[in-house]
Formats: sequence, structure tokens, C-alpha cells
Amino acid sequence: MFLTVLRMCILRMDKMASSGNQTFPMAQTEVPHQRSNYGAPNLMAEGPTSVKDGLVSSHPLERSEKSFLENKHAQEMAFLQRTQGRHAPLRLRMEQHAVKQIGRAPCLPSSNVAMDSLLGRDLEIGFEDILNAPGDSEMMGNPHAMMERQQGLI
Repeated sequence: MFLTVLRMCILRMDKMASSGNQTFPMAQTEVPHQRSNYGAPNLMAEGPTSVKDGLVSSHPLERSEKSFLENKHAQEMAFLQRTQGRHAPLRLRMEQHAVKQIGRAPCLPSSNVAMDSLLGRDLEIGFEDILNAPGDSEMMGNPHAMMERQQGLI
């Protein structure tokens, strides 16, 4: 976008210099932007963005480790289908879908006990159980803004 505008200005300057006119008008271009935030990130609704999100994985196993739980769950569902039939994974998916529909206000912490028990994570203690306590967070969001974002009003 910038290069095309620059090329247009240079071409106009060359035309004006060859015609003897020394005034240089500005090129009129419209810059695309979103009317809600004019191209700047909405920090109140989305929070600060991280540069790390746009980077590539630093190690070949990092992608595998990120999708470990999903792969494990897919293997368990395939095993369940082979041993108990097609209805068993469908029933579990239906129960998980029903449990996902239950929710609290976004400003209140949720332990997701029902989902953990369906996935079998209630018997394990991991880093996320100790280091991800909502009471340890440094910031508390505005509950009204969080509810408006959840409802799609913002």
C-alpha cells in the first residue's frame, strides 16, 4: 500500500517537474481501517497482544506437545468406538457439549469440575491446577465490559 502511494507521488512529481510547475500536490488515497478502532487494537476488550503469538514454534516437538491432549482424546475415542460401538463416543461428545453450555459470568472463576471429570483429568494434578489459580491473577477485569463482550454487545 505504502509503495504504491510512493510510486504515485514520484510519477506526479516527475510529470510536474517536466511541465515546469513546481507545486507538488499530495496524493489522495484512502487508507482502509475499521471504524470501531481505526486500526489500533482494542485493549479494553481483547487485552494486550503478544508478539510470541505470531512467531513460529521454536522446537519441532512444541507443536506436538501443544496438541497432546487433543491427540490423546482422539485415540481414546477411537478405542472406545472399536470396543463399545459407535454410540459410546457420541454419547460422551454429547455430554461434553452439554457441560460446555454451563457457564458462569466471565468475571467469576470456574473450576470446570464437570468437564474435568468427563475427560478424566480430575484424577491428575498438573501445572495448570497449581499455577493457574484465578485468585493469583494480577488484574481483575471490568465485569460489565466482560459480560457485554460475552453477549456480543461490544
